[in-house]
Amino acid sequence: MNDVYLEKQDNKNELPILPKEKFNIMNRIKEVLEEKGIKQTWLAEQLEKSYNMVNGYVQNRQQPRLEVLFEIAEILNVEVKALLVEPKRKK
Repeated sequence: MNDVYLEKQDNKNELPILPKEKFNIMNRIKEVLEEKGIKQTWLAEQLEKSYNMVNGYVQNRQQPRLEVLFEIAEILNVEVKALLVEPKRKK
């Protein structure tokens, strides 16, 4: 799929789908973990995902699905927007 939802979708308030190629998609999971003194291994256990999967998120090699991003925010006790970097439009 070439599109990205920037916020959680629901039937009442759907947001437009944005083309993935127009944005640099990144997250701040690494920074938030460091700020809270939390290890990637602990987050992986809480998410019931492999260390390699979580490390991919932390290193921005891959982005978590929206549902996983919300789960990470809940586990880390932060708002989802604290895990996101403002997308920069490519010219």
